[in-house]
Amino acid sequence: MEETEDQELFEHHHIIADPGQEPLRIDKFLMDRIPNTTRNKLQQAAKDGFIWVNKQTVKPNYKVKGGDDITIRMPYPVREIELIPEDIPIEIAYEDDQLLVVNKPMNMVVHPGYGNYTGTLVNALVYHFENLPNRPDFADRPGIVHRLDKNTTGLLLVAKTEHALSHLAQQFMDRTTDRKYYALVWGDVKEDEGKIEGHIGRSLKNRKVMDVFPDGDYGKHAITNYRVLHRFGYTTLVECKLETGRTHQIRVHMKYIGHPLFNDNEYGGDKILKGTTFTKYKQFIQNCFKILPRQALHAKSLGFTHPTTGERHHYESELPEDFSEILKKWESYAQNSLKFE
Repeated sequence: MEETEDQELFEHHHIIADPGQEPLRIDKFLMDRIPNTTRNKLQQAAKDGFIWVNKQTVKPNYKVKGGDDITIRMPYPVREIELIPEDIPIEIAYEDDQLLVVNKPMNMVVHPGYGNYTGTLVNALVYHFENLPNRPDFADRPGIVHRLDKNTTGLLLVAKTEHALSHLAQQFMDRTTDRKYYALVWGDVKEDEGKIEGHIGRSLKNRKVMDVFPDGDYGKHAITNYRVLHRFGYTTLVECKLETGRTHQIRVHMKYIGHPLFNDNEYGGDKILKGTTFTKYKQFIQNCFKILPRQALHAKSLGFTHPTTGERHHYESELPEDFSEILKKWESYAQNSLKFE
């Protein structure tokens, strides 16, 4: 389908394939890069002439090559679809005329994506206040200064003005924010505290997840500091402090040192990795997985400098009920069961 003069198309996504990209069908390629979409939707978009490679429309079976310049252009503006105000309850820890701090629940996507235009935190925020700041490099998540994964809970910072957005984003770039997370990980972490360093980039085997590249020839520099809060024998509660903010950073870094997050289905934590072969123990783990059907990660505290007053702000959040409950279960198990094994 050719673009006609009376059909104006709006760019929704722009992706440049990595130089070393192996030939791969474009519908499969985009499935790994655009959250909350389906292969059928991508195939239909290609059939309708909405997917372009190197300024030419392509069919669904086009094979992506290294360096390909890919755009998805739709016949409607991005904001018109993505920023639908929705009356979704949000828990606000702090708010003024410049910013707000939100306590994000589990199972909430932060910002809209292709095929997923509703039910996100941004939809709720648009309803909460009419005009979110927008900037070209924040086009897909206006006002959102940083991100949390869909099933990670805790504190998230949101800007309400252009000035606040620029100022707060700069703090994240300069690493002057203070972010601490609680994570329950598999295994007995040997050291009481430590630093994990290793470049993080998309896995070369599975583009939906990240990987650590210790030689630093791929990915982006990443540092996670951790300290042990509580040992349960087969699992450990750790506090992680981020120096950088890479996608899935804590999840991939903890897996890298041999301690995947408890029930993290993308990084191998949703299986029994430590413990006994007793049926009773297996049932205990399955019950924990049911109580906490996600990775055990919570953004516990957040510190930053206010963009207009210059004052240092710091906020703490309570662990959500599912996280607290499995910690109690592990505490009980460690006290009552391990001594008999």
